[in-house]
Amino acid sequence: MISSNLASSFALENSKIFGIQKKLELNEGYQKTYKKMDELLPTLPRSFWLSNHGIRGSMLIDDHFNPRPTDIIVATSPKCGTTWLRALVFSIINRNSFDFNNHPLSKANPRDLVHFLEAHILGDRSTVSIDGLLSPRLLSTHLPYSLFPKCMTDDASSACRFVYICRDPKDVLVSKWHFANKLRPKELPPLPLEEAFELFSNGVSHYGPFWDHVLGYWKASVEWPKKVLCLKYEDVKEPSGCVRKVAEFLGVPFSPEEEKKWIVEEIVKLCSFESLSNQDVNKSDTRSRENPMSNSDFFRKGEVGDWVNHLSPQMSQILDKITEQKFQGTGFSFH
Repeated sequence: MISSNLASSFALENSKIFGIQKKLELNEGYQKTYKKMDELLPTLPRSFWLSNHGIRGSMLIDDHFNPRPTDIIVATSPKCGTTWLRALVFSIINRNSFDFNNHPLSKANPRDLVHFLEAHILGDRSTVSIDGLLSPRLLSTHLPYSLFPKCMTDDASSACRFVYICRDPKDVLVSKWHFANKLRPKELPPLPLEEAFELFSNGVSHYGPFWDHVLGYWKASVEWPKKVLCLKYEDVKEPSGCVRKVAEFLGVPFSPEEEKKWIVEEIVKLCSFESLSNQDVNKSDTRSRENPMSNSDFFRKGEVGDWVNHLSPQMSQILDKITEQKFQGTGFSFH
């Protein structure tokens, strides 16, 4: 039986992403989308666990977002390395624009440099600011691949490229559990790990089920390898190869001159957990109604395999079995 405080804590993760929306006037197009959502919401099947904010963001993207061929979408299931991948893609694309000794990543959290698409399009109440971004636009999302409009996903030559990262579900569960407890309303008691495990293993987590989220992007990457790149968080063990792979996929491979100047290594160092977490801007624990998550909330350990310090052998075995069953015959594995 799932207790009410568990559901509240996991729902919190999703709602906090969007913050408190400003009271702005909706344009006519947004009004139509909101009306359509109000009519459709009661009839929608529960394929993925999205909050009302997430559903609205998805529908607004479908109705109003104008993709460009140069758009780069950093896609993740929550707690799978979003911050690291945002920093990595930003630094790769802009490596000729900034000095590594005075880089934007030393002054701003990666979420401020790579806009969260569904929250941005929802919070601004129009697409004016997104439409005004210079190309290539760097955007991020937690949405499942299947929820994007066909103009963004169906054709290999269509607009947008997706860089996706996923992670061992055991580490995802532990990270989500810590995150939910950190951001839970003060009136709620801490979320027990056993209840978080029950929820997660049954597919109930924001933007989940986790395994379906991974498979959506994985299958797209197999069908359209020039459009969707799938990475694993465990790849951070070999970060230089990961940096080169992303750059190649985005059409900006490192030149021999850049290799001689150790640019790949500079990016690896800049985007490392140690470097990012030790920047003053990322040590901030300031929260507000408009921005309910502080920069420091996005940094805990950044380790691979931390689940062994939290999950029982039985929990581990159950999650491994689910993973094996879900990914059987797909060609995907975390090992």
